[in-house]
Amino acid sequence: MSPPDPPAGWAGLPFFRDGWPALRARLSIAPDWQPTAIFRALELTARAQVRVVILGQDPYHTPGRATGLAFGFPPGVRPQDSLRNILTELQADTGTSPRDGELAGWARQGVLLLNSVLTVPVGQAFGHKGWGWEALVAQILAATTADGPRALLLWGKPAQRACAKLPRADHLFIETAHPSPLSAHRGFFGSRPFSRVNHWLALRGEAPIDWAA
Repeated sequence: MSPPDPPAGWAGLPFFRDGWPALRARLSIAPDWQPTAIFRALELTARAQVRVVILGQDPYHTPGRATGLAFGFPPGVRPQDSLRNILTELQADTGTSPRDGELAGWARQGVLLLNSVLTVPVGQAFGHKGWGWEALVAQILAATTADGPRALLLWGKPAQRACAKLPRADHLFIETAHPSPLSAHRGFFGSRPFSRVNHWLALRGEAPIDWAA
């Protein structure tokens, strides 16, 4: 499986000069991994368009499940686990839900659905943790927050640790428990992240996110 070239809008990050060549070579000889569209989140949400960041962990390791968007499911596949809880909270918060669980409609509106690790071996959760993706994600987070005020939805301790050193001024940080079935009841349910993001955007004179898209 040949790793793709970086998206043009993000290719100027130092990672793609300093870290990507070695990681790309390692992936090219690694056993089966997914998704093939590993930079899809960056392709659908250009750097200049980012308004909201939702930070996940690594792609689904079930064959055929990963889409390149954090928490997203393939079209036509019934949402389960964390995504089902995310959509449950969305319905309770806004009274709406997206057409399907792919979430590409969010990405096209400036919601960067970014995983902390962009590849995973089939059947091995966290199998590529520590391979070097963390450096890219740190640079993406630093760049997007330096570009202007952003809303960051940080669900769970790993996402919160990844953003611990980011500046807080001007940005909206919503930090709760992870939406997984094991922890959603510990503060994710009832947190109303979607309406809070749209309220913050409205105060800035920006269009809201259509979470039903």
